[in-house]
Amino acid sequence: MTITIEEEEKPLFDFDYHKLTEEVIKFSLEYEKFPYEAEVNVILTDAASIREINLEYRDMDKSTDVLSFPMLNLDAAGDYTSIKDYLEDNFNPDTGEVMLGDIVISVPKVMEQAELYGHTPKREYAFLIVHSVLHLLGYDHMTPKDAAFMENKQETILKEMEISR
Repeated sequence: MTITIEEEEKPLFDFDYHKLTEEVIKFSLEYEKFPYEAEVNVILTDAASIREINLEYRDMDKSTDVLSFPMLNLDAAGDYTSIKDYLEDNFNPDTGEVMLGDIVISVPKVMEQAELYGHTPKREYAFLIVHSVLHLLGYDHMTPKDAAFMENKQETILKEMEISR
């Protein structure tokens, strides 16, 4: 597994966020029974930069906590059977890993939301990564039913990793 962390904004977290990033991504993929080695890029940035990205790609002129940019076109969330049909598009020829996509996290939002929701920055950071990995695997929260399904998965993954509020 290849996880690249780009630090546009250097976090001042009181935990090893490199280690946590790897643990959460790996555990989430195992939980979802993702059958391939994967490549994920994580970009840690500031509020202004994530706002620009949000405007450019989602036409929303506001800062947000996390953005996910999936590389896979799955037939359905969590259905990985079609990946092998698009070998040239989905696999990095140098590593043989599936290119899942990019996760962009606003470091200031991690701190702000941790305080707002009454939990630790570690828990908030882990939550945002789980949330994004699920997006990279095709899950979404556009309908109340999909949102409840995704929220349940997120909470289950965090609970099994013993990352609590």
